[in-house]
Amino acid sequence: MTQTRMSDLIDANIEDDRWTQIDLVALAETAARATLACVGLDAARCEITLLGCDDHRIATLNGEFRDKPAPTNVLSWPGHEYCVDLPGERPRMANDIGPESVLELGDIAISFDTCEREAQATDKPLSAHVTHLLVHGVLHLLGYDHISDPDAGLMERTEVEILASLGLDDPYSVN
Repeated sequence: MTQTRMSDLIDANIEDDRWTQIDLVALAETAARATLACVGLDAARCEITLLGCDDHRIATLNGEFRDKPAPTNVLSWPGHEYCVDLPGERPRMANDIGPESVLELGDIAISFDTCEREAQATDKPLSAHVTHLLVHGVLHLLGYDHISDPDAGLMERTEVEILASLGLDDPYSVN
């Protein structure tokens, strides 16, 4: 088990050494900064905890927290409560926090095994797929979801915008 703290933004615990192949912490830093910039949050005031794990670990977490004991690609646990007035609107914090407070946005877990399988199945570079999933996870920390069609549309459009700002292709387009 390797523990890494890359910056004030990402506090990472890398349990699976295969993540070092693509520098998960650097990808998380880039994805988080781009996501926060897109929604107008100052990354210098934010903190995210990241777990880089394997399918066994994420299946355990998925079972424990979502009652779905199977592997998945990414899980997120927001650190704040968010609200949306109308479906398809950007979430906003339910409670105001002080201007000098550090926003502990929450936790993200990501599984190497599932990410690698999905990247291979879609013929995409692993780093691009993982970056997409990290953007997706950070958006969940910020209150975005994909339960309703309007919310899913907003989340997808926001992901595509953020990934384009990073020079990455639309993951939802069919080539």
